[in-house]
Amino acid sequence: MSAESQRLQSLLGGDALAGLRRRLARRCLKANADAFTLGGLSDIERSAMEGLLGRPARTASSMRLSLSALDEALARAGLATDLRSALEALDGPLIDPAAQRLAEERLWQKAFETVVQPQLRSLCASAKGRRLIKRLADGPDSAATLLKRAEAVLARLPEQGLPLARLAAETLGDAHALDNGRPEATLVLGATLPAEEQDEDARARDRWARLGVAMNALARPVLALNLPAASDTPSGAIADRARELGEPIHLSLRGLLRCPPNWLVAGQAVYVCENPSIVAIAADRFGDHAPPMFCTDGMPAAAQRTLLRQLSDAGAGLRYHGDYDWDGLRIANFVIDRFGARPWRFGAVHYRPRESGRVLEGTPVVATWDTELAPAMQRAGKVLEEEAVVDDLLDGLL
Repeated sequence: MSAESQRLQSLLGGDALAGLRRRLARRCLKANADAFTLGGLSDIERSAMEGLLGRPARTASSMRLSLSALDEALARAGLATDLRSALEALDGPLIDPAAQRLAEERLWQKAFETVVQPQLRSLCASAKGRRLIKRLADGPDSAATLLKRAEAVLARLPEQGLPLARLAAETLGDAHALDNGRPEATLVLGATLPAEEQDEDARARDRWARLGVAMNALARPVLALNLPAASDTPSGAIADRARELGEPIHLSLRGLLRCPPNWLVAGQAVYVCENPSIVAIAADRFGDHAPPMFCTDGMPAAAQRTLLRQLSDAGAGLRYHGDYDWDGLRIANFVIDRFGARPWRFGAVHYRPRESGRVLEGTPVVATWDTELAPAMQRAGKVLEEEAVVDDLLDGLL
């Protein structure tokens, strides 16, 4: 260390004067008046300024200073050419936060402008989308790489039942790159699904299914009965054969996505229930004469949602019934609002609870299709399960 550096260190260096140096650095970076006042000075800070400027010692906690006077004092003492040089010699380069933010924002903008894929480009154009990308990426350079990887995936979509791991391996070289929570997966789903599809019920498996990608394609199939379909696809042929026999079948997400059946349901009622036992009872009672039916098995998962969407798109008139409890109303709201279903004997006039029924507990849910239903359930305070009204449901079907 040179003699000048040692003297500068002795005059303004050290931890005790670090706060003073930071305040002086901020003044150096401001493009305003030369003169300024430093208040709240400690004894050691005031003494350092007095020593540098050759002022008599005082006890005041504030000092009137000027950048030009500090520059001249440092140059005259042979310590530095100016205040900025002195501060940089002690603590490293001074960084203007505003200029740094502006430069970084330009780099972000450059990363966003490299995107070509329309859906991803639309996401980059929205404030919400930019916040998402900035949260997923470590910085502009990382964002540019992430966006390119997301574009590679989006170029393959939609698919027809392609396993998620295979999509990840073929597009990103890592079978786990699109696992739940990975930034590429979050970005692809954020770009492809409209805001109303990104709700708490839209779990990753269901959201990928919308894009024709199967995540755990054999999990939780749909239990269905007598769904009419053309036999020109494997799933359609299985459904058609089962309908001839009047037997319930399980339709996997894999089959529904890989070879979507040609459902022959235009203008026809398809009955949707919440519980598998209703399908079983209908099959026992009516066999091949039972109307088309399937169950959501609670809140619809990916396979159930895929079937609901396919049947709705094919022109089916979906009719829904579920349990009279708060979860049952929540599920019904989802099926009715999302897929255009109508209630199937599922309203306040059909709610006839029994004294022996379970106590209704939990947070109340308003039935969007019948505003009288929730108040009636609250007054009675009883759960009415679907199995308890199965005779009423099935007697009106034929």
